[in-house]
Amino acid sequence: MLIGILQCGHFPEELQDGVGDYGEIYQRLLSNRGYDFAVYPVVDGIFPDGPTACDAWLISGSKFGAYEDLPWIPPLEDLIRAIHTSKRPLVGICFGHQIIAQALGGKVDKFTGGWGIGRQTYHFDQGDLALNAWHQDQIVALPPEARVVGSSASCQFAALAYGDHVLTMQPHPEFGAPEMGGLLRLKGQDVLDPIALSKAQADLAVPVDNPLAAEKIAKFFEKVLA
Repeated sequence: MLIGILQCGHFPEELQDGVGDYGEIYQRLLSNRGYDFAVYPVVDGIFPDGPTACDAWLISGSKFGAYEDLPWIPPLEDLIRAIHTSKRPLVGICFGHQIIAQALGGKVDKFTGGWGIGRQTYHFDQGDLALNAWHQDQIVALPPEARVVGSSASCQFAALAYGDHVLTMQPHPEFGAPEMGGLLRLKGQDVLDPIALSKAQADLAVPVDNPLAAEKIAKFFEKVLA
């Protein structure tokens, strides 16, 4: 199976020596499953030829907002709609979750409750998962086709499904302690008050359910393609 990673941002350059860029981080999440990967840095204007270039697709996180006036966002939305029409499996993570919703008729905006950062509990249809978050934007209006398959105390639309072939989630199952710890060191004081920052740092020692989320994504890809 060839997984196309649509990379919508770059992990901070100061932290890449330890964990790599987003393309490497997602490949590590889904490693040891026999998958091949093709990384398309759409944030830099590099796109695949179309939805049939890969068997399945994953849209990454990003520091940008889905609603920003950036030259690569309209063609990305066109590609999302083409993948959706083709019924190829599509997964969106954080920004990917948001841009898919926007492309299919939903609305994304800054959350009035502030940032969601660190270890959070998400209530999925099949059970709870503890995953890391790093976002201020949220989906505030659902697309017509979307159904909610996951939520949290601070994120009503934390996971969505569209038909049987699109699955998206707000949290970052690709962020473990190295990624989160680096982001907290680099940016934590800019976005969190001291108490929230201290809690997020302490939670780095508490396990998260990234392997279970990776298994969920892999089973989704394989079920759709079967």
